[in-house]
Amino acid sequence: MSDVIQLDHLTKSYDRFELRDISLTIKEGFITGLIGPNGAGKTTLIKMMMGMVYPDQGSISMFGQNNQLSQAAAIKERIGYVSDESIYYEHLTVKQMRAIIAPFYPRWDQDTYMKFQELFKLPPGKKIKELSKGMKIKFSLAIALSHGADLLIMDEPTSGLDPVFRREMLELLSEHIQDEKKSILFSTHNTTDLDRIADYIVFINDGKIIFNEMKESLGEQYLLIKGGKELLDRDVRRWFVGIRENGLGFEGLISNRAEGERYFKDTAICETPTLEEIMYYTVKGSEAHV
Repeated sequence: MSDVIQLDHLTKSYDRFELRDISLTIKEGFITGLIGPNGAGKTTLIKMMMGMVYPDQGSISMFGQNNQLSQAAAIKERIGYVSDESIYYEHLTVKQMRAIIAPFYPRWDQDTYMKFQELFKLPPGKKIKELSKGMKIKFSLAIALSHGADLLIMDEPTSGLDPVFRREMLELLSEHIQDEKKSILFSTHNTTDLDRIADYIVFINDGKIIFNEMKESLGEQYLLIKGGKELLDRDVRRWFVGIRENGLGFEGLISNRAEGERYFKDTAICETPTLEEIMYYTVKGSEAHV
C-alpha cells in the first residue's frame, strides 16, 4: 500500500493561527476524510497540498514526488480539485470555461465530461457568475472527473448541495474509488457524509493532528457514556475526553473503550459514538483545558 500524499513536519504561521509540525500520510486507493471545526486548519492544509500556500517549514510529497515548483505541473495533472469557493472566471460561460481548462490536461476525456454535464444538468450557455453555489460545485466535480485524475482533493464539496444530489455525489465517489489506484481526500465539517463513505479519518483541531485512523477502528477505541451525575467524581472525570452535563445527568466521551465498558456497563448507557460526537467532545474537552 503506497502513500499518495506525505506531509513531513509542516508548519505555517499566521497572525492568529498556526499549523504546528504536521506529519501525515494519505493512503492510495482509499477515501480519507479530513474533519475538524471551522478554523481548525483544514483549508490551509489543502491549499498547501495544492501549492496555493507555501509552508514556513517542512515538505510535501505527492505520488512519491516532492511538490516543488519544477514538478508542480506534472503533479497537478493527476489531481482533481473541488472547492466550495469558485475558482473559475465568473464572466465566462460553462462551455467557454471548459474549453479553456480541457487543453491543460493530456488525459482529458470529452465524452466523460459530456456525460457529467448531462447528469448534473449543467447549462453550457450560462455564465459562471449566474450559477448557484451548488451548480458551481457540480461544474468543479465534472471537470475533476473528466481528466483522469488519480487523486481528488475536495474541500467542503457538499456545501450548498441539496440533500438528493449530495447523496448521489457520495455514491458517485464510492464508485470512483472502486479503481484501487484512485484516491480521494474529502475535507468537511459535515461528518455524516464521511460516516457513509470514508475509509480513513484525519481529525485536525487548533492546527494539530488529533488522530489519523481507519474509520472502523474508531468504534473500537471510543465509547459514548450516558448516565447520572452521581457516577462522576474528580478521578472519573479525568477518564473523559469531554463531558456535557445537564439537570438530568451527563453525556461524555471516553477514548479507552475497554476501560469504559468495564466501569460503566452496569450503571450507564454505553454507545458507539458517531464521528460528529467524537469531534464535538474532543473539541469541547480541549477548550475546557485551555
